[in-house]
Amino acid sequence: MTPIVEGRGLTRTFSMSSGPVTALRDVSMLISPGEYVAITGPSGCGKSTLLHLLGCVDAPTSGSLYFEGRDAAALSESERSRIRLTRIGFVFQRFFLLPMLDAWENVELPQAEIGGDAVKRRSRTRELLDYVGLGDRVHHRPSQLSGGEMQRVAIARALANRPALLLADEPTGELDEDTGAQIADLFDRVHADGTAIVVVTHNPLLAARATRHLTMARGTLQASPR
Repeated sequence: MTPIVEGRGLTRTFSMSSGPVTALRDVSMLISPGEYVAITGPSGCGKSTLLHLLGCVDAPTSGSLYFEGRDAAALSESERSRIRLTRIGFVFQRFFLLPMLDAWENVELPQAEIGGDAVKRRSRTRELLDYVGLGDRVHHRPSQLSGGEMQRVAIARALANRPALLLADEPTGELDEDTGAQIADLFDRVHADGTAIVVVTHNPLLAARATRHLTMARGTLQASPR
């Protein structure tokens, strides 16, 4: 089975005014279809940097990244953008919903970006908002929603184009414990429905839901990548 994403010897160094800083050091890992992987570790250890590489948002300084068998370095920026739009869903700690759009419009937007039939877009948007339990909040803007509701909209948006991989960076970091548990339940459901998930988190209860748990320290993985 072809991995969804595979990194081989990934290193990422940033140029800073004080000199180069290496955030990721020789990391190798792969994510298979349908996996649920949690990555934990202290702040600044390279978790988010790794997530950005896996999501084709950034490129490694050295090493290789393959997405569904394709060398990401050999792809054009438009091809990588297409992968991010259609094959990967992103969920962030601070939601990043467009404030001028309501829940419905935020979820429909990524579908509109790839074109297609308007009737199918409306059907998919309704399906997703019902899926995350917000069928009665579709015309509420982010300022009218709670933190948990905004994160549910963000998850629905991330799933809009039926991605193979969901990447989540501290998805419960802005939420209280009970609301975070509800989001963890929703991730369980997404995983059970066949979507692979990689979640970066400081929340041990969320990490415990994953089927594979990796830890990071000083830019390196501290557990076996398989």
